[in-house]
Amino acid sequence: MQQEISEVIAHFGTQGKTAQALGCSQTTIFKWLHGKMNITPIYAIKVEKITNGKFKAIDLCPKLKELENL
Repeated sequence: MQQEISEVIAHFGTQGKTAQALGCSQTTIFKWLHGKMNITPIYAIKVEKITNGKFKAIDLCPKLKELENL
């Protein structure tokens, strides 16, 4: 998941710009990037929507991946 988060950050340019685009704090982005916190389903879906599907929510969020396997 951290690789995918890294790619999302690269898409937006910086952790700060990523946070601004998603409406969260830069600290939250840092925690996702460093595995201190998982991205939530809502933010994963937001990423998918604002990148027009370039990044898939299911690839970003472990909880959504669990649902796929039910």
